[in-house]
Amino acid sequence: MKRAILAAALFALGLTVGRADIYPSRPITIIVPFAAGGPTDAIARAISDRMRISLGQPVIVENVTGAGGSIGTTRAVRAAPDGYTVCLGHTGTHVVNGAIYPLQYDLLNDFAPIALLATNTMIVVTKNDVPPKNLRELIDWLKANPGKVSVGTAGVGSASHFSGVYFRDLIKAQFTFVPYRGTGPAMLDLVAGQIDMIVDQVSNSITQVQAGKIRAYAVADTKRLATAPDIPTADEAGLPGFHISLWNALWAPKGTPKDVIAKLNAAVRDALSDPKVRKHLADVGLEIPPPERQTPEALGAYQKAEIEKWWPIIKAANIKVE
Repeated sequence: MKRAILAAALFALGLTVGRADIYPSRPITIIVPFAAGGPTDAIARAISDRMRISLGQPVIVENVTGAGGSIGTTRAVRAAPDGYTVCLGHTGTHVVNGAIYPLQYDLLNDFAPIALLATNTMIVVTKNDVPPKNLRELIDWLKANPGKVSVGTAGVGSASHFSGVYFRDLIKAQFTFVPYRGTGPAMLDLVAGQIDMIVDQVSNSITQVQAGKIRAYAVADTKRLATAPDIPTADEAGLPGFHISLWNALWAPKGTPKDVIAKLNAAVRDALSDPKVRKHLADVGLEIPPPERQTPEALGAYQKAEIEKWWPIIKAANIKVE
């Protein structure tokens, strides 16, 4: 009788342990290495609500700002590789920062790719009371006022910074860059007229453009935005070749089990296929990659290719932490 009771107890304990090992069994945190209210944060919140349904657990967004996104990314990469802490980054955090910051991690070898989320073209925007009315006039005005125009960024190496540097070098002008903890706060100051310009992500700027609070000059793409077809491309506006598309993705720390990565990837795919999520992202100018580009393997290959493309350009531009 005692043996039967003991066997039953051990069996029950085994079931309990097995259930505890089922992932996920507690909330998951997505670290966003930029300020709340910015474009990266907006993407995280759009997908986290839908991922919660697929995973059956709360998905919490935590903003950890500073150093062009490298502080939050460092926290994420040092987290336990158990799938409960992941990082939402982009071209800046997972490509550009490796060329300008002395990082304590390897961008390719210390992360486990989960999925590519969306691509986000850049756009040149200014406060409303600057004199130029089109891109050609803006370029002439910038050249005529070397060092006098304040350009907001989300910090050294951020998308807004390296895009601004790329724009500056193409037109051969000089700006005064003003770093913020994210483009959310930078946008607030642009609307208030405290800074003059941002080379920003469309998803962060388009609502303010459409509300008439800031002025848009051109999108850094080969095609116009479906949500704002009246804004010309850089090619059309007089700056051919100014093409920058920021991409956002999700990573886990190296060593995260493959079955956990698979579950997170499936939750992301579910989110990106949801009509409400797709509409929300499309409304702010974001493009969702096709299914074949949403795999962990595709993200790993794409990140490697982007590093090979951008690092020589960044180093040639001599972008450094000041």
